[in-house]
Amino acid sequence: MSLRSSISLSALFSALVLSATAATAQVRITEVAPWSSGNSVVAADWFELTNFGNAAVDIAGWKVDDNSNAFGSALALSGVSSIGAGQSVIFVDGSAATASNFLSNWFGSPSYAGVVVGTYSGSGIGLGTGGDAVNIFNAAGVLQARVDFGVSDAASPYQTFDNSAGLNNVLLGTLSTAGTNGAFVVASGLEIGSPSLVPEPETYAMLLAGLGLMGAAVRRRQA
Repeated sequence: MSLRSSISLSALFSALVLSATAATAQVRITEVAPWSSGNSVVAADWFELTNFGNAAVDIAGWKVDDNSNAFGSALALSGVSSIGAGQSVIFVDGSAATASNFLSNWFGSPSYAGVVVGTYSGSGIGLGTGGDAVNIFNAAGVLQARVDFGVSDAASPYQTFDNSAGLNNVLLGTLSTAGTNGAFVVASGLEIGSPSLVPEPETYAMLLAGLGLMGAAVRRRQA
């Protein structure tokens, strides 16, 4: 193999490694339930954040806003200080009691070990059922994730907006369907979603192993 071909191949592998790492080192908004404040016993809207990275992300000081997209009026995320690699966490609009009601509604008792629920509260934010947005800022006010969504489901069983793929800065239109991406129907039969869905450990291990092999290939080519 010529030197030029070797360098080109090494550059390609390096680009793939960097691209894959960058693509997974992100917190994304993976589910939204804007109808929950008016059509659920939880009586509070909620959304889900998922860490697609290979290390925990410190979210101390992070905030959420709706389609006004303004850090100055955003509300603090409370009750969760970090999101582990591959972990999904829920944030509900309300208090610790609201979070407890959420767990009971979606998972019953006591079968929700490992499900993490944080909160946010205050005036100025309301996830509108006619269409709105979720914007997530870090402590420095830098936008980390955003999704827009259209008109919410208006008939029981109410379906959440599903963004299991972790797309960013997109208009959500896919509704959760029982049996797809871990979605299920709550015991009351009134809601469908997949809150706190965590990637299978085997799947995540395969991803990290693949990145490791790509990195090793780059090092061999550069040696």
